[in-house]
Amino acid sequence: MNKVSDFEYLIIGAGPAGLQLGYFLEKANRNYLILEASDTAGSFFQKYPRHKQLISINKVYTGYDNTEINLRWDWNSLLSDSDEMLFKKYSRDYFPNTDDIVKYLGDFASYFQLKIKYNCQAIQITKDEKFLLIDNNGNSYSAPCLIIATGCAKPYIPSIPGIDLTDNYTNVSINPEDFINQRVLIIGKGNSGFETANNLVGTTSLIHIASPHPVSLAWKTKYVGNLRAVNNNLLDTYQLKSQNLILDATINKIHRFNDKFVVSVSYTHAYGEEEDLVYDRVIVCTGFQFDDSIFDESCKPELAINDRFPAQTSEWESTNIKDLYFIGILNHMRDYKKKQSGFIHGFRYNIRSLHHLLEQKYHHQDLPYQLIDSTPENLTEAIVKRVNTSSGLWQQTGFLCDLIVISAQGKVAQYYQELPIDYVHDSNLGQHEHYYIITLEFGLDIINANADTFAIERVHKDDIANSAQSPSLHPIIRRFSGSTLLHEHHIIEDIASEWCEDVHVQPLLKFLRHQLSNQIPLVTVGSIV
Repeated sequence: MNKVSDFEYLIIGAGPAGLQLGYFLEKANRNYLILEASDTAGSFFQKYPRHKQLISINKVYTGYDNTEINLRWDWNSLLSDSDEMLFKKYSRDYFPNTDDIVKYLGDFASYFQLKIKYNCQAIQITKDEKFLLIDNNGNSYSAPCLIIATGCAKPYIPSIPGIDLTDNYTNVSINPEDFINQRVLIIGKGNSGFETANNLVGTTSLIHIASPHPVSLAWKTKYVGNLRAVNNNLLDTYQLKSQNLILDATINKIHRFNDKFVVSVSYTHAYGEEEDLVYDRVIVCTGFQFDDSIFDESCKPELAINDRFPAQTSEWESTNIKDLYFIGILNHMRDYKKKQSGFIHGFRYNIRSLHHLLEQKYHHQDLPYQLIDSTPENLTEAIVKRVNTSSGLWQQTGFLCDLIVISAQGKVAQYYQELPIDYVHDSNLGQHEHYYIITLEFGLDIINANADTFAIERVHKDDIANSAQSPSLHPIIRRFSGSTLLHEHHIIEDIASEWCEDVHVQPLLKFLRHQLSNQIPLVTVGSIV
């Protein structure tokens, strides 16, 4: 048997998540190794999206010189201390080509000399006191801490009789000429389904896109994983009666008859009316799921959300296997279809936060914080600076927070940056008698689901008493004692998302003065008590 190579950390997968954690472990001089099945970093993007266009924006010109602020509109760069390793050096396209992200990730790995072993596929993982991993060449590796960064690599196939007869997004032809004058059904109303439809709209006789639920549009939900405008051209052809249809329907079964597909459906909005529809091709575009086949029963993680993700704690640790962590799009289990943990511009901040948690748990390092005098003026200045510059709070709205813990004597404050809100409440940090969490959030809960997103009444800037009704992105400061929410202060929205004027600063200062001076509940402008 080959000798076992021992490490502090093993990371499986050299995609953007594995590289991001590798960067932080390298800086901390930890003993780690990244195992990558392919011969290059970021190999997923060599194939996906199938039509080679990313939907992660790359806004090169923002009007700002501050690198941290610019990361708000740079959804592809990994976090680092080098301006050379920003994605804008690789592409100036707003929606870049996948070849650019592959080149960027490979160069990122080389630039920071990350410890990666390529062409090394994990075959089996077991656990006794440590994790033991065996690769495709029979080599063995062990570590007390294992991090999975493989993403969702296995197609998610709905349980529909006959679905095995169909094509799948992963391998269907992307040559439109192969679909000339054909009737095509696409199952799935996500970006992959509409991306596929856009590619075929010029050659097919008709396209139907079906799933039980209506289309969710990213510009309405504020969730970037919903259908993006760059992929939704087919909606025009549907509404303008150009032969294509968007069907809210359950697919009951699929069978072949005379070289055609007969698809039995039940319509969602027609009292369950059933109908058989006939197509030349059926393409399944229903996304991906986590592949847990490499885990032995001794360390097989529990799954969640229709078995599509590993179940995780607020520290991104497996709920049933100690010292097993998940990063990258696998983090999305914690904010599925709500926030941005399923995307580089979200999970890069999760990974930085996780690294701090790993340093605390395994190396006895305190979570980083800034110690400041807890005067209302100091706290106001610190909060205003952060909400106007932080890219992490901007990208991970209502998921990551800044935390201010006031000392028992009320003289000093510890200011922590970008921690998961759930972790704060689950950990000892949430046991303090006097602390604040600061987030950036949309006021989506006050918007009627049927309202016109482009015609929502904004709160007048002079109406600061109703700041909590701001529908757009704005800062929220919440005071807690233990798990009890005591007070909530909203900074009124701003058209440029710059909260620097007196109308933003002075109400916050007044709120903090009252909070720090006494424990009496007080309704302040823009606050909920």
